[in-house]
Amino acid sequence: MKRCALFCMVLGILACGCRRELSEPLMFPDYRGVTVPCNIAPLNFYYDGKGSADAVTTFEAGCIRVEVKGREVCPARGEWAALLEAALGGSVHVTSSLFGEWDIEVSRDSVDSYLTYRLIEPGYEVWNHVAIVERDLTSFAERTLSSWENTGNACMNCHIHKGENSMFYLRGKNGGAIYSRGGGGCRKLNLKKDGMASGTVYGDIHPSGRWGVFSTNIIIPGFHTGTGRRLEVYDTVSDLCVTDFDNDTILIADSFARPDRFETFPCFSADGSQVFYCSADTVTLPRQVEQLRYSLYRTPFDSITGKLGPQVENVWDAAIHKGSVCHPKASPDGKWLVFTVADYGTFPIWHRECDLWIMNLSTGESRPMNEINSPEFSDSYHSWSSDGHWMVFASKRDDGQYGKPWFCHIDSDGKASRPFILPQEDPHLYDKTLKSFNIPDLGKYPAPYDSVETGRIWKEVSAENFH
Repeated sequence: MKRCALFCMVLGILACGCRRELSEPLMFPDYRGVTVPCNIAPLNFYYDGKGSADAVTTFEAGCIRVEVKGREVCPARGEWAALLEAALGGSVHVTSSLFGEWDIEVSRDSVDSYLTYRLIEPGYEVWNHVAIVERDLTSFAERTLSSWENTGNACMNCHIHKGENSMFYLRGKNGGAIYSRGGGGCRKLNLKKDGMASGTVYGDIHPSGRWGVFSTNIIIPGFHTGTGRRLEVYDTVSDLCVTDFDNDTILIADSFARPDRFETFPCFSADGSQVFYCSADTVTLPRQVEQLRYSLYRTPFDSITGKLGPQVENVWDAAIHKGSVCHPKASPDGKWLVFTVADYGTFPIWHRECDLWIMNLSTGESRPMNEINSPEFSDSYHSWSSDGHWMVFASKRDDGQYGKPWFCHIDSDGKASRPFILPQEDPHLYDKTLKSFNIPDLGKYPAPYDSVETGRIWKEVSAENFH
């Protein structure tokens, strides 16, 4: 695996006090043959191995020609922007003295400018020094939205962006759901009332910003022995509820809080008229965890009353497909639903067989997205751009350990382009970072807060109780 190979190479360099070249040249990240948004930051990469110090790379589009010499191939931002503009709807032609020629297709569809992700160690058995970071995709600028340094090293997770609305959780002492609506100030909310199994966990925000749909989960971690899998996380209880952010109320429907069923991972349809969610029959846990398979359902949502149901439709049957669904996300144009499928359970990141699937919401037909799925490692935690043309997802395809954000273009037939990894100003950053980029989430607007404001809210603001 690349990370291990590079680590061993570094050890060799330190041992002999000089650089030891690979017998064959290496290029990372590999951006050959990808399709990129017309507003993406430069696709910086590097060479290593034989001949890399003397490498020459040229980029050409229209009358624009950019030449870069050496191991690190990092076009200036102004030159890169000129290349993208000249290649709009066409391609940038790249010539490398080490790797020959290839094209980078430049889509006329821009991507949402902001990507949010949580930086966390990949083990998930413990956590420390967690942060939620917002990256500007049109440049390399980033800022921290919430940091362990400002919140007493509290855990933070489950960040959501929906238009100008956003939310994430601070856990533990002084915790709460940090909710910003319409780009305004933040509220700290205690999204739990009597009779709920837990506070809210996984969920989504209605397009109006008034409603939220969430699961309440009692989550248990477990560890595999001898199966090649590491960590399993499963629910012992999980139900659905709806929050009314205008009136500080939580609505619970008995039909979605049954003791014989697990319900989790709800999300709204593009127009907010339906809720998709995952559900399974209860089994004896942990003994029968490998028999725990979730189907995909949808139910109507009344945006006047906040009520779910009463009709329920099974749109992807776990028994038929012999798999388990989690993380459904509807495209903002209303055409598609993408979800992850593993052999069982609801924690796919350590399931190497976990793949992304896409469903045509007009026909109900679904298929695995083989054009972007890794054959060896998990692909999950996807997010749509606001126009439905781009998708980002977390994948461990690079080294099997660290999740990283990968992007692809979705065409009118639901076909995805060859994915590319999030470009970095330092092309060596992925080799040096010991954190996963967890739950990459696209947003059209920047969050109206930063880690200083989050720290103030954590320390000084009391959580609003819901009833």
